[in-house]
Formats: sequence, structure tokens, C-alpha cells
Amino acid sequence: MATLNETPSSNRLHIGIYGKTNSGKSSFINAFTNQEVSIVADVAGTTTDPVYKPMEINPLGPCVIIDTAGFDDETELGARRVEKTQLAAEKTDIAVILVTAEASEESASVSQKEMGWKAGNFVESFPEEAKWYHIFKEKKTPILFVVNKADQEEDSNALAEWLREQTKTETIVVSAKTGDGMEQVKAALTRLMPENFGEEYITGTLVGEDDLVLLVMPQDIQAPKGRLILPQVQTLRELLDKKCMVMSVTTDKLVPVLKVLNQPPKLIITDSQVFGYVYEQKPKESMLTSFSVLFAAYKGDLPYYIEGAKAIDSLKETSKVLIAECCTHAPLAEDIGRVKIPRMLRKRVGEGLTVDVVSGTDFPENLSDYDLIIQCGACMFNRKYVLSRIDRARAQKVAMTNYGVTIAHITGILDKIAEP
Repeated sequence: MATLNETPSSNRLHIGIYGKTNSGKSSFINAFTNQEVSIVADVAGTTTDPVYKPMEINPLGPCVIIDTAGFDDETELGARRVEKTQLAAEKTDIAVILVTAEASEESASVSQKEMGWKAGNFVESFPEEAKWYHIFKEKKTPILFVVNKADQEEDSNALAEWLREQTKTETIVVSAKTGDGMEQVKAALTRLMPENFGEEYITGTLVGEDDLVLLVMPQDIQAPKGRLILPQVQTLRELLDKKCMVMSVTTDKLVPVLKVLNQPPKLIITDSQVFGYVYEQKPKESMLTSFSVLFAAYKGDLPYYIEGAKAIDSLKETSKVLIAECCTHAPLAEDIGRVKIPRMLRKRVGEGLTVDVVSGTDFPENLSDYDLIIQCGACMFNRKYVLSRIDRARAQKVAMTNYGVTIAHITGILDKIAEP
């Protein structure tokens, strides 16, 4: 659980390090961060599952460095490791692909084995790297090539120039052993950062300095003892940074607090579960939204979710709905995703409605069996990964929405909700 002065990992720039086994990924990360982040060994396949390391890197700011398994891993668990690397790719904001001047033996002709990478084009000489290069291009993920082991390979500079010509992609020559080139890598990553990254507001332009904001936060069985949930923490911190005047109440104190205020709040942000009640009680002058709706825009695609909510009206008892939770909490009684939303849907369309639930990163590749996907607020995932889920649903023509938008639609107040 993040505290008020922490930057949650889900909000940080995710930099993924990719390459073949023993291309020097772990050594590169240790040199780049100037820390012993990853285990370094001469044994191929030292890195198994991707390692996610949050840290501050000047001038990039808060980052998550992802050390992935080699994408040519041929060990007994290699296929599963590559699957984890593919999952890491969906979370990656900038991809760093490591190569070396050593000849690529896979798919190499006789002449290539004699002359190395110079004998072929990019796909022929570096088939695995080319495959992942195109994966990231399709995801519109910025790419940086890093030619590693410059202290060992005299052709490193020539390879870098060849890669620039072949791929039209920025390429830096480094030595993880000596540390040469690391400042150039940082400068290149700064140039490749997605535009306005980290400058987005959860509350958008809804409120500004001196505006009064009321947070309605039920502390029921679902609330962690002694703590606030992450969306509440992040939203509260942002409002304080904006110099807003903020009040927080539980649902039962909503009416009393409205009576003692000498002016109505400009904005009321509520837990989606009490959307209907808060809407009935709020002053007509006050805008209303929920933490989940705010995160639908902050982490996903709110217009797409609003359009997807229309699919609720077409559900039948024979329909199938997928509830996609991001965190892997132990479900309790009256869980919003596993109990409350399914109950609301079945009350609307019939008890025969099939509702499947997945959690964490267990999101199906094939979504075609479902008539609707309902995503949680996704506070634990970065925006890049949530958008990859949306892209998958959109490509398979499956409607998708989120918790808050779903509840607002079923309650009949979606068109009255303030959008950031």
C-alpha cells in the first residue's frame, strides 16, 4: 500500500530491457542504474521471470526497470519464461533491445557465419531481435537499440551504424563492464519518453486551487484496516498538490457534513458502490464522479468504457461477462467485483447470466466467448498495460467497460457524471 509521499510503481515510467540470453541485460541494468539490481552470471538463462525494480533515475524521474528473460530461452521452462517476457512487453513504456556484434547463428547462411551480421539484412541477421522490434512497433512503444559489450567487440560501432540504417531507430554503443555510454542511454531515453508522461491528472481539469472537494469513502469490510485504498490515497494527494480544500467522510456522514458547509462542494468524488445514494443527496450545484470513473480516464479510455457500457442493455441470461480484477486480494463478503456487480447484472437480466472472474495478469488471449468485459479501476497496473487490454478487446470486437461506469449506467446516472 503506497503512502502519501510515495510514487506507486503503476505510475512510473516502465523501461523494459530485452535481448537474447547472455546479451548482457543484467550487467547493463546494474551499470545503467549504478546498483546491483540484477544477478549477473556467465550461465545462460540466469534471469527467469522478469524482475521489476522501482527506482529514481536522473533525469528520467520515477521508473520501473524490467529485467526480462532472454527471448531465445530454450531451457525446459523457456516457453513459460518467454510468456512472462511477452507480458512485460505489454507493460513497457520504452523498450531497450540489447544486441552484440557477435554473429547471429540462428537462421544464418554459410556466408553469414563467415561474415556475421554484415552478410544479411536485419531480419536475416537478428531474427529474434527483429521479431520483438516489430512487436514493439505494433504496440507503438518507443524503442532504443543498445549495442553492448563494446569493450569486447571491435565491430560495435559499425554494428550500431548498420542498425540505424536498417531500422531507422536510435542506437547507442555501451560497455556494461566499463560503464561507457550510460549517460548517452539516459539522454536517449529522455528523448523517447511518451509526450506529457507523468503530467496527467487523475481529476483532470475538474477542479483547481481553492475549490472545495468532498470525498465520500465508505470504510466497510472491503476497506483495509487502518489504511485507505490506493485510488483514494492518490486522488487525495493530487487534490492537496492542486491546493484544493478537501474534506473526507464516510457515507453515513454525507448529509450531516453537507448541512454544516456554508457552500456546496464544487466536486464530490464517491466510491462507486454508493453512487445512487450520493447522487440523491448531493447539492444540485455540485459535480459528481467516482474514484473508479476517474481511473477509467487516468488508466484507460473513458469514452470507450462509456460506449461499452451500452452492451449491458443487450445482455441476456445466455450471455457471458468477464470481470477483470487487477489486484489479487483475498475476496471478502460483498466484494464489488465478485459479488455486487454480478448481483446487479443478474437482477437486471436473469440469474442464468454467466460471470467469470480473473485477477492479476490472468487476462485471456481469446475474448470472443464474452459479450462484455468489466475492468476494475486498475490502480495496480500502469496505463500502458490497461490500454493493451483495451486494444485486445477492441480488436476482437468485445465490449469493455469498468466498475464505476457499469454502476453509474445501471443506476441510470451515467450521463450526469462529471468526466475529467
